[in-house]
This record gives sequence, C-alpha cells and structure tokens, in this order.
Amino acid sequence: MSGFNWEGALAELKRRRELSRELGGKRRIDRQHEQGRLTIRERIEHAATEFYEVGEYTAFEEHSATGEVVGKIPSSYVCGLAQFGGRTVSLGGEDFTVRAGAPQTYLDRMKGGMGGFVEDLAHELRIPLVLFMEGIGGDIAAQADKGHSYLVSSLSWRRSFELLAEVPVMTMVSGTSAGGTAGRTVLSHFSVMTRDSAMFAGGPPLVKRALGKDLSKSELGGSAVHTGISGGIDNLAEDEADAIAQMQKFLSYMPQNVWELPPRGDRSDPVTRRADELLTIIPENRRRPYKAQKMIEAIVDRESFFEVGGGWGKGIVTGYARMDGTPVGIISSNPMHLGGALDAAAAEKQIRFVDICSTFHLPVIYFVDVPGFMVGPDAERGSVVRWGMRAIQSLVEAEVPVVTIQVRKAYGMAVSATAQTDGLCLRLAWPSAEWGDLPVEGGVEAAYSREIAAAENPEEYRRIVEDKMYALSDPWATVEAFGVENMIDPRETREIVCAFVEASRGLLESKRGPQRRQWTIRP
Repeated sequence: MSGFNWEGALAELKRRRELSRELGGKRRIDRQHEQGRLTIRERIEHAATEFYEVGEYTAFEEHSATGEVVGKIPSSYVCGLAQFGGRTVSLGGEDFTVRAGAPQTYLDRMKGGMGGFVEDLAHELRIPLVLFMEGIGGDIAAQADKGHSYLVSSLSWRRSFELLAEVPVMTMVSGTSAGGTAGRTVLSHFSVMTRDSAMFAGGPPLVKRALGKDLSKSELGGSAVHTGISGGIDNLAEDEADAIAQMQKFLSYMPQNVWELPPRGDRSDPVTRRADELLTIIPENRRRPYKAQKMIEAIVDRESFFEVGGGWGKGIVTGYARMDGTPVGIISSNPMHLGGALDAAAAEKQIRFVDICSTFHLPVIYFVDVPGFMVGPDAERGSVVRWGMRAIQSLVEAEVPVVTIQVRKAYGMAVSATAQTDGLCLRLAWPSAEWGDLPVEGGVEAAYSREIAAAENPEEYRRIVEDKMYALSDPWATVEAFGVENMIDPRETREIVCAFVEASRGLLESKRGPQRRQWTIRP
C-alpha cells in the first residue's frame, strides 16, 4: 500500500475538481451557449454571492447504446448552501450538458431534483429552496447504469410536498423542463420561465408517436402556454438574469420558514401619505374600467408591488407588496378583464395565492370590484361554481388577517370570495361602492320579468322598478345598518390599512409554525 502524502492528495483533489467543471464537455457547453443559455455552474455563479457545494466530485461511467464504457463524466446535478438575494438558501439544479439533466439514479444518494440532498438540506435547516430546472425528467439510458429497468413509483415525492408547508420554494425554467422535472417545477410557491423555454409532461417526439401531432416545443409547452394559458408557471422572464432577479424579489417578501415572520422592509414611505391620485384612477363613470395595478401602487409602499401570475387568471390581479414595511399579499378584481367577473381560472389563481399568504404569515388586502361569477356556457363547462366555492373556502381557511376594500361592484356569490366572513371581516367601503344580490338591471329582469311583460308600458314599468331598487341599494343604508364595517375616503386607505396591518403583527407572531392543514399544491 502506497504511503499518503499531502502533495499527491491535493493534486488528486485539484484534478477531480477540474473534472467536475468540465460538465458534459466543451462541445455540449458550446451548444448550450449557442442557444443563449448558461450551464448550471454559470447560473449559480450569477445567482449566488457565496456557494458551498456538496457532492462536488460525484461522477459516473458513460455508456454507449450497446453498453460499452466510453468515459467518466460528472454528475448532472450541482447543489449546495448559498447566499441568494442576501439570504441563506439551499440551491441546486440540473445541467443539460450532462445527459440532458437526467435524474441521478446512478448515484447511491440523489443530490436533488426530485427529493435528494438539496431538499433534505432545506428541510433540516429550515431554509428556502431555490431550484434551476432544465432536464428531461427521465432517462432510458438509466437502465444500462442500473442493469435493469425500474418502477418510477420507487422514487419518493414526500419531501418535495413536505417542503411546501415549511419553507419558500422557488423554481426557474431555462431551456426544457420535461416529465419529472416539469412535475418538480410546479411544486413551488413561485415559478418563472425565460421566454425561449418550454415545459411539458412529454416532449414533441412522444406527442408525435402517441397522438400523431407534429408540434414544436414552443407550440406544445412554451412560455406563452404556461404563463398565459395554463398558469403552470407564475411569471415570464426575458432572460436568465431577469428570472433570477424575480426569484430574489419574491424571496424578499417571504420568511426563511413558517416558524418565522417575513422580514420588515424599508419604512421611509409615510403611513399618512394620502393617495390623491385615486380620485382620478377610479373613474366617476361606473362603466369605465381602470387599471387595478395603478390603484394598488397608489396605496402600498412606493415601488413595493410585485405582481405574480399576471398573464393568466386575469379576472383578478395578485402580487406582493409592503405596508409600512410589512409584507402583505394583494388581491384585486380586474375590471379590464371580463368586467372583473370571477371565472374558474381567476378562482384557481386566488386559491393558490391565498394558501401561500396563509402559509407564510402575510396579511391579505383584497380590493373588490366584482359583478359576480362569470356566466355563460364556457364558464359552466369550466366548472366556475366549483372553483368559485373553493375560492371562498380559501379565505374561510386562511390563518391570516384579511382586509377588504369595497371599491365598486360587489354582487352575487363571488363577493363571499373577497372577505373573511368568519373572522374579523373588516370591510372598508369607498363612496364609489355598490353591492347587492344581483346588479339592479339584471336582477329586476330576473325577478319581475312576468310583471314587466304584463304591464301596459313594459319599458316604463321596468324603469320604475329599477328606480325603486336603486334607492334601496343605496350603500349608505348598509353603512347605517353596520352591514359594512366602515365607509372611508379612498385617500385615507393607506393610513387605515397600515394601522390594522401593524396591529395584526402580534396575531401573526402567535401563528408562527405550520398551518393546521397541510399545504396543497394547485399548479
């Protein structure tokens, strides 16, 4: 047995470290760069100010299609402890240059992706998890490594689901996220993909073989599909730098884990600042729409609103902001889409968003301008009632305070999805608000259609009935009956909401820790 010496041992360490930096080899790295994408090591270098790698020297023998050993290459996964956006996180990701980022079934222990060390690190240390997703999710060549095929049900997803109730989980897609990698991508609290990326359960070759349809990656599961139609991904990014910045922005509103409160931010924006611009943002003509984002930005701390999921479920606007430095979740009806009606997609979007706010102790501020659930054959086929009732359930079950601002319309069952009826139920109305079981025009037609039709002058009779109902629906009558908690000048909204958010900090402190119910992913 040869003797040990430091010179030889350190030389071998250096050699193996250099090998790990080669990833899939120069040819594959060059191809990655030609496609405008970074390797996993380059992504980590751009994203993390400090990175302490674990499993740096893992490698495996690469075989030809006939089973011959053709060389040894580094593992397809890189992970470790990192400083990300000024926070300590568990960070990892696949490298597409190494067997297209396939799972590391060739290792004794998975490093990451679907379970593995990177997730155990987040779980045990109670720190956020950041994952860079670019992989095929499955690999038939793994059968050659193992010497036999294996049942995918042998791979455990338990840790991936457990983490959703424990720490913030962020995922970024740059390139292709397929199969199991796609599944892991949506098991997150915030996901973002670059414009030229794609995600799907099975790629174009599988689709062509199974369905006979010849589709490109973009047509099948491109960024336009998942950030604008399916809602499988929260936000779109122009490039990898933008995607990383968005993940860091999201993390700034989150605590390290559910046992802590989110960090308080800058408090230089005066609580007493009056948002005079609200009187021009909200039109006097009730039929005119307005941009909910402008209304929100006028009230929350300056430049603190970060919209999430803006490309889909457009009946509502969701995002994070700060009120006197305290992170909050923002939901608003969106009169620019379907008049603000709540359809199935918007309800699904609300459910997931409220769950995230409840999990990480963020009070919810809800701005209401909703004419009701969306109606019509498309809405019914989309199960608007079932999704709408689940949206109501999301607020019933929320374990954080909800402050509701009645901006304009509030009609029908959809209004129950805007307030925490069984909690404090603090609803602050602006003088522009109107509410009832149904809008007067449609409600009169539904309730009195026979009487109107039988009248000598139906149009005159309808006008008389509508005038009577308008008088009864005067919001001040509801205010006088304490049917709404208060009527306020819109310009006072910031100060009042900040006061209630500040008062809620003690309640939020008492609720630190996992929720009573298990957090459920709804991609």
